[in-house]
Amino acid sequence: MLSFDHQPVKKYLYKVFESLDKLESKIAFYPSIISLLGLVFAFFMIYLESQGVSKYLVEHATILVVNNTETARSLLTTFIAGLISIMVFSFSLVMILLNQASSNFSPRVLPGLISNRRHQIILGIYNSTLLYCIFTLVSIAPTGDKYQIPGFSVLLSIVFMTLSLGAFIYFIHSISQEIQVNTIMDKIYKKSKTRLETLIENEQHHDTTFEDTSNWNHVMADSTGYIQDMSLNALADLAEEHQLKIEIVPIKGAYVLKGIPILKYKGNSDKALEKKLGETITFSNSELIEDNYILAFKQITEIALKAMSPGINDPGTCINAIDYLTELFALRMTKKDESYYFDDNGNALIFIKTVSFEQLLYNVMAALRTYCKHDIIILQKLFLMLQYLLQNDEVLTEKYHQIVVKEIQNLEKDALDNHTNEADIGIIKSCIERLRQVNTSGYEI
Repeated sequence: MLSFDHQPVKKYLYKVFESLDKLESKIAFYPSIISLLGLVFAFFMIYLESQGVSKYLVEHATILVVNNTETARSLLTTFIAGLISIMVFSFSLVMILLNQASSNFSPRVLPGLISNRRHQIILGIYNSTLLYCIFTLVSIAPTGDKYQIPGFSVLLSIVFMTLSLGAFIYFIHSISQEIQVNTIMDKIYKKSKTRLETLIENEQHHDTTFEDTSNWNHVMADSTGYIQDMSLNALADLAEEHQLKIEIVPIKGAYVLKGIPILKYKGNSDKALEKKLGETITFSNSELIEDNYILAFKQITEIALKAMSPGINDPGTCINAIDYLTELFALRMTKKDESYYFDDNGNALIFIKTVSFEQLLYNVMAALRTYCKHDIIILQKLFLMLQYLLQNDEVLTEKYHQIVVKEIQNLEKDALDNHTNEADIGIIKSCIERLRQVNTSGYEI
């Protein structure tokens, strides 16, 4: 929370920070900034050349100056042509790999690949070097002697071109690593794990009770789309200023129709206040979810399902995906089903509706049971995952164990219904028997 009380300034700063966050999420942000720096530096060097920097270096450090007009022009022309070729190749490679990732894994992983800052910076280096070379070439006088040639600028273009070649080599290595399914799942897992740990850490410091919200005032959606972002800081400021308690009705990332409730608040009904509250929710026409760990479960599950499709037929990737899901579910079992936003005194100001553990586990298992029930190897892996969750001692409530038992029963039914081979049925029954032996939850399997 900001320490000063000037509300217009605070709201303005929130808008600035939110605008910067949105800019950073765009693929063109970093390349554009770095390209602009290259352009500015080109004009800066033209200014230094007009002040005689190359003339001074010719007299005192000849090695730092390219003092032949034809050599300078040939170098810059070659650099420009080479950079254009490198950029075309890089963009073509990115498009091919993105298409491959969308086909083999899931379209949901594309935003993470496109928004890679390192690749954006590399493309910015290409473009800034290209602009620098072009403007340096233009600044060469047609009939200049060695004192009039921008020799030092040409030498710098050699340095920048060398940097671009190094960036190109790194880009090829990096993009080949980024597109590997294990790397993609590992990044998704780490981001989700970090987000979950942050939420769990916040929950441990507060004992939360939130009153019934059924009779509170409603704020209706004024547009249709996916809930892309919620400005919790702005909501908290409004809650403190007007002595409110607020509930966010839809789940972040949900598709909301115009005219349905998106917020509830306890306090006097005020149309102007409701308008300000509604402005803190950002809608989008596409499903772009930031800081939402639920998306990790969706992405990893979709990668597993795509791997089990007849066109891909990659059970190994599905097994790896189940391993990541196992760790995420085990961590999710240490979190409450409700999320809150607290003020500096530890009071819950905002109730944030989230996906419950029961719904989350069911959604993932329903998809995996539907598409993987024919594969006995994957079924064994799913039973192992549920066994690990059943034996998890670091669980927030025993209700979570009951939910796991329910999913074991669902998986057992689907597995037995879809296998007729006696050997496969024997393996399924042995998995169930092992689960019964290790079950100490008090719920019958």
